[in-house]
Amino acid sequence: MKSEQKYLSQKPEDTFVLGEKLATSLNGGEVVALYGNLGAGKTAFVQGLALALGVKNKVNSPTFNIMKAYKTKHQKIKQLCHIDAYRLSGFQDLLDIGVQDYLEDKNALVVIEWADKIKEILPKNVIKVSIKSVNEFVREINISL
Repeated sequence: MKSEQKYLSQKPEDTFVLGEKLATSLNGGEVVALYGNLGAGKTAFVQGLALALGVKNKVNSPTFNIMKAYKTKHQKIKQLCHIDAYRLSGFQDLLDIGVQDYLEDKNALVVIEWADKIKEILPKNVIKVSIKSVNEFVREINISL
């Protein structure tokens, strides 16, 4: 059964903390699909996830690289695969660069910004995170587990 949690983020740090909070409930093999307009806070959310997983590198949106993998210090999740699908024409672009290896890895967490662009390859049990701008600072964040 799916559950949905709603949050209000008053500042980027709140969005970051929600990412950290979600990371504590993950075990590896999950896919997190992020939805939201430019500047909504998707990357801040991923940065919170990364910190909680013990990623030492600076995590930025991989807009031009499309996909970046980071080693973690987590007991079960050994890699964070961060994807930015903004510039993709479709899911085949991701398959061509080897995303399937990460999607099938039980020791990886795959996080996809602009997931609506590649919805055909998202698993049924995807964790959906929608970030909507209420105003310049406030964000409404819905997490569907």
